Amino acid sequence: MSNTSITREAALRIGLAALELKVTPRELTLALAEKIDLPITEAKLATSSVELLREAMDGDGGICQMEKEDLKRAVRLLWGEGVTGSDLPALDAYQEGDMPGSIRLACASNTGEVLDGHFGSCERFLIYQVSASESRLISIRSTLETEGAEDKNVARTNLIADCDVLYVQSIGGPAAAKVIRANIHPIKIPVSGPAQISVARLQKSLASPPPWLARIMGISPPSLAQYAANLEAVEEDV
Repeated sequence: MSNTSITREAALRIGLAALELKVTPRELTLALAEKIDLPITEAKLATSSVELLREAMDGDGGICQMEKEDLKRAVRLLWGEGVTGSDLPALDAYQEGDMPGSIRLACASNTGEVLDGHFGSCERFLIYQVSASESRLISIRSTLETEGAEDKNVARTNLIADCDVLYVQSIGGPAAAKVIRANIHPIKIPVSGPAQISVARLQKSLASPPPWLARIMGISPPSLAQYAANLEAVEEDV
């Protein structure tokens, strides 16, 4: 993928903002590239401001002169606010510590809120905070910025370094090794489908976690907990 690649979501935001500003998407893309550098990603668009947009469009040879309110509306579109037709789901409100006993899950995705991505080629990771009682989509992380990395697998692993579990359609051995070394547990889900279905299954498992999941949660598996309780009872009788 070249350094000039752009995700569908970023292209949609730019197209709508360009319409608001009465310029072509190409003109706006080139103007933005002068300020935020390529590749243009959703994360970079989210840093846009009225001042940045005015500088990009009203400098020497500026492509148009717009009122402040027009620029404000365009900036909000670049942020993704009120963008209809986007295939990306809305994020849920979340602050660290909101969900005690929860774990963080990354799902490789190319389409909306669908688990349909391969680790080395997916367009984004959907990040969920999952507890036994609820789940929240807390972040959507574009992988476009990892394409120029010397080691793409390391760059993608770093992108989800705060996650405990990774769901992918497929992942190669060397990439899986890097993910595991980052203390992330990779799981292959070969058949694509709504990410929420896989999230719900994980959520159900949290009530009585298997050993691998119990280790992630920092608790003893139920079988070991029962063994420890029995051992304590025996020691007290001695």
